[in-house]
Amino acid sequence: MLGAAGAAAVAGAFRPLVRRWPWSAVGALPSAFASESPAFVMAAQALAAGAGLRAGGPLGLGGTALGLAGLAGAAVLAGDARRSAGVLDEALRQVGVDPWEQPLHGGRGGVLPGPLARRRYRRVAHLSYSEHGPFGTLDVWHRTDLRPGGDAGRASIDRARAREERNEPGIDRQHGRAPVLLQVHGGAWTMGDKHGQGEPLMGYLAERGWVCVTLNYRLAPAHRWPAMIVDVKRAIAWIREHIAGHGGDPEWIAITGGSAGGHLAALAALSPNDPDFQPGFTEVDTTLRAAVPLYGVFDFTRDQQGLWPLLEGKLIGTRYAEDGQTWRQASPVLRIGPHAPPFLVVHGSADAVVGVNQSRRFVEALRAGSPAPVGYAELPRAQHGFDALPTARTARTVAAVHRFLTAVHAGGRATTRAVTGPGSLASSL
Repeated sequence: MLGAAGAAAVAGAFRPLVRRWPWSAVGALPSAFASESPAFVMAAQALAAGAGLRAGGPLGLGGTALGLAGLAGAAVLAGDARRSAGVLDEALRQVGVDPWEQPLHGGRGGVLPGPLARRRYRRVAHLSYSEHGPFGTLDVWHRTDLRPGGDAGRASIDRARAREERNEPGIDRQHGRAPVLLQVHGGAWTMGDKHGQGEPLMGYLAERGWVCVTLNYRLAPAHRWPAMIVDVKRAIAWIREHIAGHGGDPEWIAITGGSAGGHLAALAALSPNDPDFQPGFTEVDTTLRAAVPLYGVFDFTRDQQGLWPLLEGKLIGTRYAEDGQTWRQASPVLRIGPHAPPFLVVHGSADAVVGVNQSRRFVEALRAGSPAPVGYAELPRAQHGFDALPTARTARTVAAVHRFLTAVHAGGRATTRAVTGPGSLASSL
């Protein structure tokens, strides 16, 4: 049984067995574990193969064969996880960001602060940003040495980056105002919470001098679209007004999120100051400086993996054929224009829940319709929600996101060797 279960999980990691919602989410769980923890799977499959040999007989030999097949497949998955570092390096080069002498497959790219270490940066929890009770609260993450109203600006971030380049321990301790990252949780627009998702990234950035904010927002079906994006915009408005009191820069806000959070992050970045999404606060500037959506849904008008029943029945509450305008308005791919900020898009090639074609088409449209730089990392055989596990691939992704955002914040001057041609950070900012 162990060998069969492991072999099925590994097979799903290579090619998802089910691609239609909601069963795709169930099937993705064991495959995600196999692709993100291949060493554990290899050990389990080796045990299963050995048990089959000791048992003998047709069943035993079958168990041995499944165990060996799973072992071989898991070994390939381990190589895919390592190759993700090169894919992320290339995504950074696409936007003119040099990997700073240290490619992501070595050094600190494989190290994340542990859960207890990173959560110490959650300085304030459950702040209210709207009138919607627990759905209208947010948390703020930052270092203790960021004082309200300070103004270290780019110099502080530059010094922190220089320390990393020299492989020096510790971080820059300069007091001052820091760039801000807003994290939007996923959960199919119907579930999820600001705790637990994105914490490796927020801990990593907070440790390096950033201010991070994560929010709860109203969920379907109790609340229909566009309540979710309105809440994200309200959180941006809160940051504009209050984040200086936590050491953050209200004029420099980036956004990230995964899955449904990736959709909301991309839409927020591509709909600045849209009055339809800012009822009662249209005067607030909701422009964002950068966006990093992970395995998001970017086009509601195409259904390749059975998400339309979810959108029709729980989220939007209308059919696309009858209410196309609402569905198009909610699709980030149809909101692209010269106002788009720099993007880094990350997706796993074996995603069973949200097909990788969503990101491929989105990136293609961004590069055709926006002058801002666009990086794209398609991680080999990564599954939906791969970054929920604190694995080496997650660590490398977190490091790449940090370098991308730092380069955008520094105006594209990641290093003196940064690319300065069309589509690079240096040429566009």
